[in-house]
Amino acid sequence: MGKILTKTILPGATIGIIGGGQLGQMMSFSAKEMGYKVIILDPTPNCPAAQVSDDQIVAEYDDLAQLIELAKRCDVLTYEFENVDAETINEVKKYTEVPQGTKALTITQDRVSEKNFIEENGFSAVPHVVINNIFEYHRAVEKLGAPVIVKTTRGGYDGKGQILVEDPENVCYADIEELLMHGTCIVEKKIALKKEVSIIVSGNSSQQTSIFPVIENIHRHNILHLSSCPALISTETENEIYQIGEKLAQNLELVGTMCIEFFISTTDEVFVNEIAPRPHNSGHLTIESCNISQFDAHIRGVCNLAMPKVRLLQPAVMVNLLGQHLQPAKEALSKHVEWYFHDYGKAESKNNRKMGHITILSDDLRETKNSIEKNSIWDV
Repeated sequence: MGKILTKTILPGATIGIIGGGQLGQMMSFSAKEMGYKVIILDPTPNCPAAQVSDDQIVAEYDDLAQLIELAKRCDVLTYEFENVDAETINEVKKYTEVPQGTKALTITQDRVSEKNFIEENGFSAVPHVVINNIFEYHRAVEKLGAPVIVKTTRGGYDGKGQILVEDPENVCYADIEELLMHGTCIVEKKIALKKEVSIIVSGNSSQQTSIFPVIENIHRHNILHLSSCPALISTETENEIYQIGEKLAQNLELVGTMCIEFFISTTDEVFVNEIAPRPHNSGHLTIESCNISQFDAHIRGVCNLAMPKVRLLQPAVMVNLLGQHLQPAKEALSKHVEWYFHDYGKAESKNNRKMGHITILSDDLRETKNSIEKNSIWDV
């Protein structure tokens, strides 16, 4: 556990952000709006976050000397992604406030420790088996029953570092061996899904929290495609998810914003899928739909400002713009007054790379989602 931040860091102070992608960019928007100065550390010159910040240190995320330089220049330090080295963070804590500490980082960077943490708190993780070789893989499939998903225990996002095995008799073992070359893996039972949902929780060092409404998510090819809020789930399931979110946040000593992803099975069982100790793609719709965004809440949390009660001002749908969607969406923008259009300003557009998003406020979520699905922009 890190040193607890007891003081409040007021506007005018400098916030350092490790990571300069779209999450860092939207953190910076919130911080600048409140009157803070922002310095970004990222290896890419003029990265999205640096475009809206006061300064950038161009360096790799593991460059300890430059991280210390960033720490010396800021009053508080935060990060936009969870693959920051915990030992490095402990080192830079000598030079500035890092109120998020390293507990959440350490637990969530490894799928085994994350699932153990979930179950130790009395909640259901997805049934799984830890494996280290192909023989253990066979035993895991026999125990869990197909279909299963084989995942690396560290790293991986948007479906990277994982293999879906629908039919164990028809699988390329070389692909599984390749995953195992990276180290310990985990075999998860593929849940018969009714819905995928997430919840955003933010907290400060004074143990005040802001909890956002439950968000419903749709993925395509393991990449988040669309989020809508409020999630169309039962009150009973909603209350269960809130209880899980509050307890996990408390026991992770949450400061700043985190996201918890859930699976709801066809038999209405709730499984905790993953914890991301940072703002999350599914929470982008909070910028327009709530009285406070997940990024505002993150800045308030790390600066130990009071955490407000979250109110959903209007239901909303958010749809991602990947590389193949961005230009067609720009060309259609003049015809869609209802679109809140976000372009992250990334220098290179690639297929399946997150380049922006669109949020639509709506009193008819089903109709809005149908209109997006009928739009040829997202057919590619």
